[in-house]
This record gives sequence, structure tokens and C-alpha cells, in this order.
Amino acid sequence: MEAFNDVHVSEPGLLVIDVAAADDETAFALHAALSARWATTSVERTTRDAGQAGVRLRCYLDMRQPLTEPAGTGGP
Repeated sequence: MEAFNDVHVSEPGLLVIDVAAADDETAFALHAALSARWATTSVERTTRDAGQAGVRLRCYLDMRQPLTEPAGTGGP
């Protein structure tokens, strides 16, 4: 994966998430779960490393915003 810019983690609560998964469906499911609670960058594709099994995905997450209940959990 490419190096990330220091601005992506310049403040507490900003994260760079690198996901290694067996397939696209799993990687996108994790991204969907994260983006249901926090602000994340959009992702459109995964990458593959030649000769390696699985896929990789990178997104940037902002945990500084208040948490929200994921849809369907019956929160207050």
C-alpha cells in the first residue's frame, strides 16, 4: 500500500484503516460497518498484491464526531 500523508492523522481521532480480507465482499462489509458509525472516506475498489491471496482496502476514518447507533440496533 502507498504511504499516507501526515495530515491524515494530524489530530487525535483521525485514523488510517488498512484492511486485508479474503475477498471484496468482506472488505466492503467492514467499510460499511465503520461508515455506519463514523465519517469515512468512500471506497470504490480494493487492490490485490501479485502472488498474494486476498484483497486490500484503505480508508480514512474520523472518530471525533459523536457516535451514532448502527441502524437496526434499537438504540434510544
